Amino acid sequence: MVREFPPPPRAAEFSELIKKRLEEVKAAGGTRETVTVDWSGQQAHVEVIDLPLSGLYLNPGTHRIRAQRSHDPARDEILDKDPYGDKGQDYLRVLLQARPTNPEMRDVEFDKLKEDLQKFGQNDPGLVTHHGVLVNGNTRAVALRELGVQSMRVGVLPSSFTQADIDAVELALQLRLDQRRDYSYINRLLAMEEQAALGRTPEQIAKEFRIRTATYHQERWILSTVKELNDRSKSGGGVALRLVDWEGAQERLKELQRLYLKLETMDRDQAEVLKEWRLAAILLDFSKTDVRHIDEHFLEQEYLSRELPVDLAATGADGSQPVAVSIPGLGLEVPAASSAVSAARALNDKILRAAATVRTAKAELPDSEKAKAQTLLDEAKNAFDRAIDSHGRDARVRKRKQLAPARLADACANIDQCVTDLVQARTSHSLDEEAFDEAVLKLRGSLRKLAQQAGRGIANPGDGVSWLLAAAAAEGLQ
Repeated sequence: MVREFPPPPRAAEFSELIKKRLEEVKAAGGTRETVTVDWSGQQAHVEVIDLPLSGLYLNPGTHRIRAQRSHDPARDEILDKDPYGDKGQDYLRVLLQARPTNPEMRDVEFDKLKEDLQKFGQNDPGLVTHHGVLVNGNTRAVALRELGVQSMRVGVLPSSFTQADIDAVELALQLRLDQRRDYSYINRLLAMEEQAALGRTPEQIAKEFRIRTATYHQERWILSTVKELNDRSKSGGGVALRLVDWEGAQERLKELQRLYLKLETMDRDQAEVLKEWRLAAILLDFSKTDVRHIDEHFLEQEYLSRELPVDLAATGADGSQPVAVSIPGLGLEVPAASSAVSAARALNDKILRAAATVRTAKAELPDSEKAKAQTLLDEAKNAFDRAIDSHGRDARVRKRKQLAPARLADACANIDQCVTDLVQARTSHSLDEEAFDEAVLKLRGSLRKLAQQAGRGIANPGDGVSWLLAAAAAEGLQ
């Protein structure tokens, strides 16, 4: 749901300043600068004025750093309680200049923006509410303040705009194709979720975000999965993974969703196991190509089971599984998860809780506990690494084994097509007989080479190879 923020300090005073500046612009005459905003399917043109940067507030509801706010729970709580206080505003400032995937590091894109502003000044105006809260241009305001600039050009939204209107305007502005700095991946997912909570249809949201409806459903599945994992990562001390921990996993999560939907209709248990393992591998920071090795063959050959240490492979006290689970209130029973699914979830839960412990910013967590969690992550990563490496080696061997038959199959397809082309050329009297004869001689030479190698490399030839050898011997090709 959309959160309504209270007016900032000195809201009435700043609102009066805005009114005076707007009146001055109108009284000056001549061509006035305006900025166009999309609102309720229409375009509105609002006046642009100069306002002191010291009086503008960073927007606590901005979608740009929604996921990154979870980076420091203590500071996020302060921001939530006092969004316009010095500490809350400072936390927003830090996040707006930080790297989306790792808020502890400064974003190079922010420095590029700052350099551009220093060289060329502010090209496009920002956007503020009539109380002076920035709707668009938060990052630019932070950069301008670092440069020591005293004022900023902004368009002023009407005082009748609600928080829902403000959020819609911000979203429309940030989704325009000409924006320099897009929302990070998780923040886009959160923005979609917010739009769905407002009652908009998937088709409407997909159009707004310039994606297909199928992609929208994919993104909602991913966000739901991430939130579920964050809940499962909670330990007794209240430590849990944050949304920002999944930034940078966009392509791996999308590939996971596609694989899961493909397998779910055929074997749900297999789909669930591979889902848990792939999510664990993503959390352990394996690359996209490595994660792809966790497939049906990876599961069937039990590569991971052979590599897991005992403490990670254990699934429970007795390993027993319930046959069915009853649904409260309905009097119905559904099949329980298989032992393989339960084991995969148990393994992933251990990795999730360990990752949450290692990545938490809570100072009161003992170093010994973090060290224990890091050891578990190291063991898990080494096991996954060995399993993926084994699967990769076997896959390369299988590919080499299948390469020669595959090429021969391609050659057969080409010859079949050649038959059709030959018939058509004869019918139209356009066959180049000399070129065709020369090509057949090349085929004869290629068959000679193939027969020679097949005769040496296969101890007990089958019907196909036997025919090739006999044909070569009959034609004197060997």
